[in-house]
Amino acid sequence: MAPYADDLKKHFQKNNKIREYQAHSSKVHSVAWSADGRKLASGSFDKTVCLFSLDRDRLRQEHTCSGHGDSVDQLCWHPTNPDLLATASGDKSVRIWDARTSKSAATINTKGENINICWSPDGTTIAVGNKDDLVTFIDSKTHKPRTDEQFKFEVNEISWNNTGDLFFLTSGQGAIHILNYPELKVQYVLNAHPANCICIEFDPKGYYFATGSADALVSLWDLEELVCVRTLSRLDWPVRTLSFSYDGRMLASASEDLIIDIADVETGEKIADVPCESPTFTVAWHPKRHLLAFACDDKDKYTRDRDAGTVKLFGLPSESNSDR
Repeated sequence: MAPYADDLKKHFQKNNKIREYQAHSSKVHSVAWSADGRKLASGSFDKTVCLFSLDRDRLRQEHTCSGHGDSVDQLCWHPTNPDLLATASGDKSVRIWDARTSKSAATINTKGENINICWSPDGTTIAVGNKDDLVTFIDSKTHKPRTDEQFKFEVNEISWNNTGDLFFLTSGQGAIHILNYPELKVQYVLNAHPANCICIEFDPKGYYFATGSADALVSLWDLEELVCVRTLSRLDWPVRTLSFSYDGRMLASASEDLIIDIADVETGEKIADVPCESPTFTVAWHPKRHLLAFACDDKDKYTRDRDAGTVKLFGLPSESNSDR
């Protein structure tokens, strides 16, 4: 194992405590850090958004944001403004929130039940996808839809690349569809997996992107050459969520396995396993520290327990507070 990975492995073995925070009354669907790393947001089946501030290595709950009429399925922060986040809900709306308050700054009505959302790197556009595979592009200043794009395949997750000139979609046929932006013309279709391609994540340094699939594989792709450079096969269940560390050197992946796999990006070797008591459907590395936020499914969907609605942190509390 490379020296970097070996050092991190030792650190994680010494600092392996998981801290839990009650956030919601039911399953957490999405967690994400603000651009400056000072805040964490979680969206839940209970229709709310919970906002935390990070104080050293601990979370402090600040606001609970209510207003959606259905489950908050995914959320994302503005790429540079640490006070703005957007949420996608099954209530056929997108909401923009001011993280300094518990009030919605804007509500945008959409054409279907929304399941995924992302913000363009320049902050001007929000893309939201619904259950009918329609992606709507919304002007983030006027809060008006610019255009709709209907796809003839199952769209699972959407994302711009880091420079914002390409738009990526993962499909139910295992492919990655790459469109130019803003023209939205198909440039490439990569046959990435033999099964449903579920999630996609971009390395913050701009070298790689990763995909997770129902075949339980994580594929790592060279962003410039668009070739798969390695696959990770330590999980046994469909890979639901991915996140790169801020330095681009680690990749966390999670599924219904009772671990989160943390891999060295350059070698694919395992750095750590984060133990979980139930399936994990959302993970997010802090943008400036080796601190991982995640949330698990309810262990028992019919009885309430301590895992329902919790947000968890795993990482290195001994690190300097570079987010301050």
